[in-house]
Amino acid sequence: MIPSLPFDDRKTLVLIQGDPAGIGPELLIKLLLQEGVREGAKLIVVGDPAIFARGETQVGETIEGVRHAPLDAAVEIAEGEILHLDMPVDGIAEVPVAQVSGPGGASSISGLHRALELTRDGIADGIVFMPFNKESMHLGGNEFTDELGYARDFFQLKGRPSEFNVADGMWNGRVTSHVAMKDVPDLLTIPRVEESIHLADRTLKAAGYDRPRIVVAAYNPHAGDGGLMGDEEIRVIGPAVEKAKLKQVNCVGPYPADTLWLKVRDGEYDAVVTMYHDQGQIAIKLLGFDRGVSVLAGLPVPVTTPAHGTAFDIAGENAANVVPALNAFTMCLNMASHRKASAGVSSDRETV
Repeated sequence: MIPSLPFDDRKTLVLIQGDPAGIGPELLIKLLLQEGVREGAKLIVVGDPAIFARGETQVGETIEGVRHAPLDAAVEIAEGEILHLDMPVDGIAEVPVAQVSGPGGASSISGLHRALELTRDGIADGIVFMPFNKESMHLGGNEFTDELGYARDFFQLKGRPSEFNVADGMWNGRVTSHVAMKDVPDLLTIPRVEESIHLADRTLKAAGYDRPRIVVAAYNPHAGDGGLMGDEEIRVIGPAVEKAKLKQVNCVGPYPADTLWLKVRDGEYDAVVTMYHDQGQIAIKLLGFDRGVSVLAGLPVPVTTPAHGTAFDIAGENAANVVPALNAFTMCLNMASHRKASAGVSSDRETV
């Protein structure tokens, strides 16, 4: 349930349309049609008007009260309206549905950049983006592996941000993410694991948890069986957990990854810190793929997105499930409401 607030008390969220070839345009329109969204926050949409129009056509609905303005226009939002900052992108109207494209990726990058500027300048309190396509973003000029790398560079952060996935109150952060499996062992160090535990603690506190209960996954089968099947638990993960405990983080582990998710599912823990991408992603997507949210943790502002991708297999068919997008919106609004009031952000500010 999204609380309906007096207009002057509402946070301002930026919505990015997502890759035009995927389900993003459709999801954006469906999100704006959901009860409570327009009453819960002041809304800014960033993107090419052609993408917005594509979404309306796909859904078969017209969004009322949209005011278009240039991308660099002063942000003034009146009650009852949605401000659409127009960002024309060459070739965007011709991007086919369900195909990777440079213009589609360029629109995602440009939209993300403007949204980050709006939060940096204290104009907006958070960002919700519809799914991007990483291959399209690469073709469109993104120099980083993903949007998280782009945001880290934008804010010139010294720390290491990470993506968290959330479903039904279960959070998953990871020590390594978009890297080859052959590189994972070398990346598992005591400082890196401890940093990931602290990031999980800070991120959940930013979402309203007073004292998050964090469980740390082992890397090897059976947590290494005392070193018989690998010693990362003894050399790296266990010491990192103990260091975090000494700094008053409420964490345990390392526990075998194949059983700890049952405890999380049953409410014993709030978050899992896993050692690599699929160790957590498979579990949390199995438990809540149709409801999941991704949180870009470690940034100075809350940034969320549905936990699924661009879904080219159903793009353009008006078949996309809006629940993850609505959950991403609600999560971002909740995190924005828990942030300390401040004008603008900087690279040395406390991150969420």
